[in-house]
Amino acid sequence: MNKAKDVLITGFALFSMFFGAGNLILPPFLGKNAGDTWFLVTLGFFITAVFIPILGILAHAKIQGTMYDFGKKVSPAFSVAYCFIVYIISIALPAPRTASVTHEMAILPYTGLSSLITSTIYFSLVFVFVMNRSKILMLLGKYLTPLIMFILLAIIAVGVFSHPNTIDQSTFTSPLVSGLLEGYQTFDAIGAVVVGGVLVISLNFDKGSSFEVKRSLIRKAGFVAGLGLLIIYAGLIYNGAWFNTSFSETASRAAILSSLSTQTLGSIGTAFLSVLVALACFTTAVGIITGTADYFKGYFNDSPKVYMVTALISCILGVLVGQFDVKYIITIALPALMFIYPITIVLIVLNILPEKWSSPIVFKAVVLVTFIFSIPDFLQFLLPKEQLKGVINIIPLANHHIGLVVPALVSFVLVNFFVKKKYE
Repeated sequence: MNKAKDVLITGFALFSMFFGAGNLILPPFLGKNAGDTWFLVTLGFFITAVFIPILGILAHAKIQGTMYDFGKKVSPAFSVAYCFIVYIISIALPAPRTASVTHEMAILPYTGLSSLITSTIYFSLVFVFVMNRSKILMLLGKYLTPLIMFILLAIIAVGVFSHPNTIDQSTFTSPLVSGLLEGYQTFDAIGAVVVGGVLVISLNFDKGSSFEVKRSLIRKAGFVAGLGLLIIYAGLIYNGAWFNTSFSETASRAAILSSLSTQTLGSIGTAFLSVLVALACFTTAVGIITGTADYFKGYFNDSPKVYMVTALISCILGVLVGQFDVKYIITIALPALMFIYPITIVLIVLNILPEKWSSPIVFKAVVLVTFIFSIPDFLQFLLPKEQLKGVINIIPLANHHIGLVVPALVSFVLVNFFVKKKYE
């Protein structure tokens, strides 16, 4: 096969596994509230929803193992616990959310079907794709993703050249931080460690490829997926900002996206959007559940039966949780994200660094510090802020829900300094 074709197909498949429910409905909503500060919001969103996830793919290219390998330098027990938590969160929140978004935006407007029927049919099809996992890259990369990209780029391009001439001011007090935190809701950093494993295992079906060839392919595919995500995110945020005077103040994330597609593509925009939502959500659900099934299969001695049972349980859970509306799933997801996302980001960054800067002791220290200092960020979504005021005021940036940043950087520098001194 042509090398460039391999890169494009793999990159498109990776993009489609990243690009799901949150990736569609979050950027226009951000743009609406960002208004004239849309660029700063885009920059923040880019960091947590594009830059960090693509670093995760580059880390997979370096490791070429499973998610377990991301945390094993901390300890085997930690890595097992981390993988278990991430996969449970993935199949309990972002995977079912794809069915909920599909129902609200692509099924309910045209039919009277209940969400139970929608999610049952939806996850039955997901199960079929997951059980044919050796063909996933080809099916997603060659057929589904180009259609997704075409519809999205049409909405964005028309919007860029036909938006209103007035734009409202931002409702955000800290646009950059707001973009950073909303990027958590895409689950893309978590998605990177999950679907990156899917990519590695899928490429391993080609027994003739060397480690170096696969590393090069994964890296290039990661950049293709990252560029696609950046273009789509920036375009949707930009259009959301410039069309913000046309949206209701109380409009939901889904309603804003629907309105944007109608205003740019007319009456046919709604139909296009329905197809887009169904495809984007479906490909992400397939990626998440395949990654989860792959992990448990490997944990139990490559048992095909475990793969099938995990996929089946994940799809059943998707049907059950998919009954809730999108807003509710996003709300309950936030505390879980504030707990696991910081650790995921730190593991991605440490795994991408050269070995001399990322020894096991560095992993242990930085992950422990990250865990401790992310607790206040997590608790801010569960307890009244007044109860945590004393702690928040002490920790730099804790008021912005990113209190782990300074302590993690300091611990990284100090531990590396002492390790270097010890061996001089």
